[in-house]
Amino acid sequence: MTKSLRLVLYIHALAGGGAERVWSVLASSLAKRGHEVILAVDYEAEENRTYLQPNVRLVVLGGSHAQTIGRLARLLATEKPDVALSALSASNVKLTLAALLAGCLGRTVLTYHGYAGSEPQRLSQLGFGLAALLTRLTARTICVSDGLLRYLRDSCWASPSRSLRIYNPVLAEGAERPVDHTALRSRAPVVLAAGRFADYKNFAGLLRAFAAMNDAEARLVLIGDGPERRNLLVEVDRLGLRGRVEMPGYVTQPWRYFEQAKCFVLPSRSESFGLVLVEAMAHGLPVVATDCDGPREILSHGTYGTLVPHDDPAALAAAISRALEEPGDPASRIARARHFDVDVAASQYEALFRSVVAGASKSPSLARLTAALFPPTPR
Repeated sequence: MTKSLRLVLYIHALAGGGAERVWSVLASSLAKRGHEVILAVDYEAEENRTYLQPNVRLVVLGGSHAQTIGRLARLLATEKPDVALSALSASNVKLTLAALLAGCLGRTVLTYHGYAGSEPQRLSQLGFGLAALLTRLTARTICVSDGLLRYLRDSCWASPSRSLRIYNPVLAEGAERPVDHTALRSRAPVVLAAGRFADYKNFAGLLRAFAAMNDAEARLVLIGDGPERRNLLVEVDRLGLRGRVEMPGYVTQPWRYFEQAKCFVLPSRSESFGLVLVEAMAHGLPVVATDCDGPREILSHGTYGTLVPHDDPAALAAAISRALEEPGDPASRIARARHFDVDVAASQYEALFRSVVAGASKSPSLARLTAALFPPTPR
């Protein structure tokens, strides 16, 4: 019988966001497999807590950055997990420091979910600036796409030998009732998009493309929230789209929107993965996305959806119109989405954890720090 593992997963909170949902889903999936899972967070948040299974132990650390690092170090020293795992750049910095204090760097795994431009906070920027050191101090570093892995290695000098890619686990409730072509084609012309309302997500560009479409019956639903919300509302009025655009805010369970939409659009200028893109495909929707790393990989360079250039409202409008006119057969999109299923990702994480445990260094943390800072001189 395979031995179960004791795991600590760490993230700032289960707030609204893709990485936060991934951590809640991954923790629950690992717990279902019989592992003892502790999810540590800096503060309470409810948006993605609904995905957390009752058998996952939630620990709220609280306090300032310094206090959370100390409390996380105490948690690691007390619980002695087989593996500790963090998500997002700022949390990677804090977990590395906590693991150094607790003496468990050799059992620590970091994960990056985005580029430096999508995480502008000072501590997050430090996590990218120190990636060369962090990825050599810890056991492994996971990136959520091949494009992000290349970025971390080429631009942030991450350790090539200790960095790898594991795609995000995607949970798409309601997708077990797949739509067929006839039903999809008969739907009202509803265009769906979802994500954080941040500048790089380029929802303003989507609004301009939608306004340029020659379809007065079409409606646009933008799920999400963020700092650009006010600007987007101004843009809706400027473009004369009031009454045709719905912005319901952040939605914890967005599945009914997928079941009502006729196509899905992801207009980001930069996207390391694209969780919502896979969710839409799992529901059979035709998808249109800008040509950036995550969507390019998910759509296999356009095999399973349409890729358009960045900041080209005319091309985006034309692609959306084609998807509404003929959404195509959902079967291939649904099959492609299964490549990113929760069980697929959980198995890959589980295999990685066992390899980390098997090869965990017995050297003290100070020796690991010295080795990372002063590697042997090549002969």
